[in-house]
Amino acid sequence: MFIRILTALTCALALLSGVACADEASIRAEFAKKYPQANIESITKTPYLGLYEMLVDGEVIYTDPDFTFLIVGSLIETKTRINVTDARQREIEDKKLKALAFPFEQLPFDLAIKKVKGDGSRKVAVFSDPDCPYCRKLEKDIEKLTDVTIYIFLFPIKELHPKAPEMSRAIWCAPDRVKAWDEYMLKGAAPKSPKCDDPVDKIVTFGQSKKINGTPTIFFADGKRVPGAIPAERFEELLSKSSSAGKS
Repeated sequence: MFIRILTALTCALALLSGVACADEASIRAEFAKKYPQANIESITKTPYLGLYEMLVDGEVIYTDPDFTFLIVGSLIETKTRINVTDARQREIEDKKLKALAFPFEQLPFDLAIKKVKGDGSRKVAVFSDPDCPYCRKLEKDIEKLTDVTIYIFLFPIKELHPKAPEMSRAIWCAPDRVKAWDEYMLKGAAPKSPKCDDPVDKIVTFGQSKKINGTPTIFFADGKRVPGAIPAERFEELLSKSSSAGKS
């Protein structure tokens, strides 16, 4: 990734006086000359030290007005102790996720394993790879939840876990899919199932059409999309919020 390469070139910022400021177009042109393989998503003037924020390959870095130096790392406001870079990175990522959002009701629920806990009144969907360690961690946290219906979409990523498609099909074809899923994810016990018609390829195709490129990917009933595993406390917070939004 560009940022890792660039880190070796990082140096401290020096403010040069008496030099004419460049504009975004000039900075973009100079950057492209030096790092032609990097993808510049945006360049924005900040209110900090005359710096320009650059979003490069999805990550925030900074440059001075004349593109003399590049800063890779966190910019922290000492008065408030706010990590300006982290806050901005979260804002950018949230904006991207909102652009990918679609109504929860558009999920192909007939292709999912439906797991009901308690009264099942709250709803959430998870695209999960059975051989993904983060997915297994998430399953342990999901076990702590109550009164929830979980739609599990088998989404094997063959490039990372070559045997995941086969395991996904075995879980789907088991007599009790929920039990087979729990046994494998929580205990590592693989099901021995005969072959059957399964929706794995359809789920993968659907997921790719929605730009799902990692597991787990979580969809809450209010449309919020969360890539990656999250702690049980955060899961419960988002689940309660999405459930409340649906009742309003």
